[in-house]
Parts: sequence; C-alpha cells; structure tokens
Amino acid sequence: MQAQATAQQTARGSQIAKYVAGALDRELPPDVLDAAKKALVDFVGVAVGGSRDECVQPVRRVAESWAAQGNAPILFGGRTTPALAALVNGAMAHAMDFDDTHPLGAGHISSPCWSAVFSVATHVGASERVTLAAFVTGFELTARLGTGGLTGVGRALSRHGFHPTSVLGRFGAAAGAAVLMKLDRQRVEHAMGIAATTASGLAGSFGTYSKPFHAGKAAMDGILSAQLAAEGFVAATHLQELEKGWFDSFIQDRRVEVPQLDFDARWEILRNGYKPFASCRATHASSEAAHKLAPLIADRKVKRVRALVHPSAMITASKMVPKTPLEGKFSVPFCIALSLRGHRLKASDFSAARLVDASIMDIVPTVEVQPVDGQPQYEAHLDVWLEDGEHLHADTPLFLEQPGMLAKVAALVSNTAGRA
Repeated sequence: MQAQATAQQTARGSQIAKYVAGALDRELPPDVLDAAKKALVDFVGVAVGGSRDECVQPVRRVAESWAAQGNAPILFGGRTTPALAALVNGAMAHAMDFDDTHPLGAGHISSPCWSAVFSVATHVGASERVTLAAFVTGFELTARLGTGGLTGVGRALSRHGFHPTSVLGRFGAAAGAAVLMKLDRQRVEHAMGIAATTASGLAGSFGTYSKPFHAGKAAMDGILSAQLAAEGFVAATHLQELEKGWFDSFIQDRRVEVPQLDFDARWEILRNGYKPFASCRATHASSEAAHKLAPLIADRKVKRVRALVHPSAMITASKMVPKTPLEGKFSVPFCIALSLRGHRLKASDFSAARLVDASIMDIVPTVEVQPVDGQPQYEAHLDVWLEDGEHLHADTPLFLEQPGMLAKVAALVSNTAGRA
C-alpha cells in the first residue's frame, strides 16, 4: 500500500513534465489555434484599455527604474528583460478586471499566461507556431489544476482566502516559458517546483492595486521559474502531488475535489469565457438580472432589493459599500445598483462620479445579498420592491460570457487613444 501511495504521489509531477516538455510535438487543431488567437486579442485589448489605470503606473515606474536589458516589449513603453515586461503587461491586462475567465474556477488565465509567453517569445524571436503552442500548453495546465466548479481547486482556493489567478497562473506562465525555452522533463519539474514555492496572492487584496499586480507577478515568477530551472536550479519536485504539496498548504481542510490531469480528454481553451462587464465575474449574473428590470424602473425610487447569488459572490465580490471605483468592481450591491439605473458596467462606469451619484448610491444599502448553497455562478435571481408598492422580479438562469470581441476591443482601444 505504501509503495502504491508513493507512486500516486509522484505521478502528477511527472505527468505535467511530460505534457509541457512534449508541447512542440503536439498538433493543435484549427479551432484550438483560433481560440488561442482570440484569447490573445482579448489580452491585448484589455491590456491596452488598462494601460493608463492608476494601479499600473507604480508597477511600470519600478520596472523602468531597474533599467534591465532585453528585447521584450512593455506595452506603451520600451523594451526590457522578459520577466519585467510580463510583470507590467500582466498588471495592465488585469487592471480593469475585464480579462477572460475560466468558467470552472481556474481564474483569469490569459493575463499571466499570455504576458509570460508574449514576453519570452518576443525576446527570443519565437515563431507563431511555437508561441501559440506555448500559450495553449500554459492555458491547458492552468485550467486543469484549478477546475472543478464549486467543489474544485479554484473555488477552494477562494474560500481559503487565496486568489486562483495568482496561485495557478504561475504554473501556466512557467509552462509557457518552459516550452519557449525548450526545457526537458527534468527541468520542467524543477520549474514547477519553483513556481509552487513562490505561489501566493491574497483575496483580501481585491479592490486594491494588488489584484491586478497578482496577474503580473504570476507571469514574472513563471518566467523566473523557467529561467532558474534552465540554469540548473534544483527545486522540490513533489509539490504538485496531492500530499505534502501546494494543495495541502493552501487547502488545509482538504474540502476539495482535485480533478485528474486528463490532458487528452478535451481542450479547456475551447470553454474559455470572455467578460462583457468590467467587474468581478461574481457580479455578472445578478447584474444581468438587474439590467432586465432597468427599463421598468427608470428613475423610480427603489425601496428594497434581494439578490439570490452563488456562494462565491460573497467571497470575491463582498464590498458592500464601496469607497473607491476599484472597490466598486468587487461589490455585488454596487453593480446591481448601476445596472438598475441602466448602466452597462463599462470600464467608465466605475468612476468617482458614480460613487457620488445619489440615484445609484441610494440603492446600494437597500440590496440584500443571499448566497444559495449549490446555486451555480452563472445563475441569479433578483427581487426589487419600489417605493410606489410595485414588486418586480427577474432571473438569470444561464449567464454566458461571450461578448462581441471586436466591439469590446475596439471600444477599449478607442477609449485609450482618446486619453493619450
């Protein structure tokens, strides 16, 4: 029995190493390549849109102050070493919380993965084929490590106060960089060990500059992990296993269903989700229900609101009365109030002006948020009672994150050009 347990404990690390090291030997189907390119378009769009956000500027200034040499571009900046470029670009891409999301809990995958892959690929002059293979490998690994829905790893990380994008993104970034650097299996295992021991990111940071920083730092640490492994750095190689690895450290009560690493079963990138709203994903279903009622409410006074939401909403979007525009993105009541007044949760809707708009802020304290055990994240139910006595109800039975990509990116780029 002991021998069998030991074999199982070493299987995951070896499986990951084999998958990453064999990336360039796999043929990627056309729909997977298209999905990777779509993720790149979204990544560039949200990075451009977030490039001038206040939370990005300190990161950019620090990176530039290091004056490191390299050929990796910082968007709207110069060129530097890949790790620093990934740090800044990753923070940009996650600044508005408008970047793509994995529907089953692995977080925002493209921000750390594309930041790392884009930086290393441009630095070394990798081909399109190799670059796309590196990104797909990082995406697929991240998705599988964090999948599982409400009972899976990503949601368990959130329940324990950790940011899945930050924790899991390091592994995807390290995998993508390892493919571009052509690391063998042994070095991939060491890169994963380095990524594991640097993994972090506290959900308590949501609503501050630290959340977008998480994505950039995950990309940076992923590149660093691959570079150290390439130079012969020796790390623990058992940290991907189910016992005495990062699972045990982050999810100490073990209330989690860890999925199999079924790399051959499907392509997770084909299930990627793209945000139509520039706010935490946990606000989307209830906000969509509120949008349905907005034409009926118009400027009428709201007396009470009750929102039935999925349990994770009060973990990741629990700012009941936001004090800053950034906090507003992580507030179910504020997003519902915006939506009831007809605002579509664009990036410009999260502004200081909205926080002092009485027609919106008078609604916020009336919102009662009730988490419902077992209710999916894509579902929400909303009741609104008006001062004139009317009661309104709306449901979101299935919220799909698939906005018009070209329109979304065009608006982000246009808005940024207007601020230049």
